[in-house]
Amino acid sequence: MKQSSFVSKIRSALQSHESPDAWLLWILIGLVTSGFLIFLSASIGLLARDGANFGSVALTRLSATAIGVVCAFIASRYHYRNLRNYSLVLLLASIVLTALVFLPHIGVEHGGARRWILLFGVSFQPSELLKIAFVIYGAAFFSAMKEKVQTISHGIVPLLALLGISGFLLLMQPDTDTFVVLFLSLMAIFITAGARLKHIAVLGLIATIGLGALVLSKPYLKERVLTFIAPQSVDSKGAGWQIEQSLIAIGSGQFMGRGFGQSVQKFSYLPEPIGDSIFAVAGEEFGFVGGFLLIAFFLAFLLRGLRIATRAPDSFSGLLSVGIVILIGASACMNIASMLAIIPLSGLPLAFVSHGGTALVINLIEAGILLNISRYQRA
Repeated sequence: MKQSSFVSKIRSALQSHESPDAWLLWILIGLVTSGFLIFLSASIGLLARDGANFGSVALTRLSATAIGVVCAFIASRYHYRNLRNYSLVLLLASIVLTALVFLPHIGVEHGGARRWILLFGVSFQPSELLKIAFVIYGAAFFSAMKEKVQTISHGIVPLLALLGISGFLLLMQPDTDTFVVLFLSLMAIFITAGARLKHIAVLGLIATIGLGALVLSKPYLKERVLTFIAPQSVDSKGAGWQIEQSLIAIGSGQFMGRGFGQSVQKFSYLPEPIGDSIFAVAGEEFGFVGGFLLIAFFLAFLLRGLRIATRAPDSFSGLLSVGIVILIGASACMNIASMLAIIPLSGLPLAFVSHGGTALVINLIEAGILLNISRYQRA
């Protein structure tokens, strides 16, 4: 009897007679399709590298895309209000999973960072789940506080607690870029919830001081900043290599690009052609036109997502929409801006495009939640 009741609840949660936002759906289809094609072309560059397996990488990407699309469909049908009920459970589960990266034989170290866990032969990055879990909980908490969010005890203190917990887990790995994106997302939720201007100013000051302290205390961050400020003063084969090769790739693409699959830089020059350097590959192969269209897709996703947030049926869904849009939009902006040398180098992947099965699946789930909210938006 209990099992039958549970099944009926799931079935009821998945039922919806409203259609999702058509514009957002087509934008998402465009991002996933173009991302897959760009990734496929960038992966060919692995053929020139020792120890790289093009077939394995392509199969992993295809599998992650298929899993992500199925999860996005389920998320688009599963009523968003249920996320509010399980927000604390999701938060605690994500914290436990992320903490596992520090355990021997479970956490996996790569490139000096411990950001992955290996369970039952499958590796994944729990910080991706941590981000969306904190956003869901943040939206649930601040929507429940209502006007109390303007007080210190129910506004700025809980936000600092959320940032402190997530910051400890992410900065210990270290994964500074992911923490910056989560910080921006939680700040956007806090501001949208009705935070006081002076509290926002205090948080901005704390963030500035904290970021400065991080840069001074972390050699790899200090090197990134120095490379950004004075690239000629660092070793061209060291910190400045990636950004230099990225600019060469994008510049050689000129207006229309070299053509699909014709990138030269992806073979031996770009350090991470399927990772955080993938926008440079896209710029080389599709030129200014292709790069502009990819940026336009992300901008359209951002604007459409914010439109859904303004027409959301309740405070929780509105705040959740804002959080999701900033999670995806901020990471994409930081990745592209760093490849164009507008900001210091970022290790963030380009959403829906870069290599990373966990990130792709979670990004698609986030988009699915946004589509679900759009089903109930006000006219």
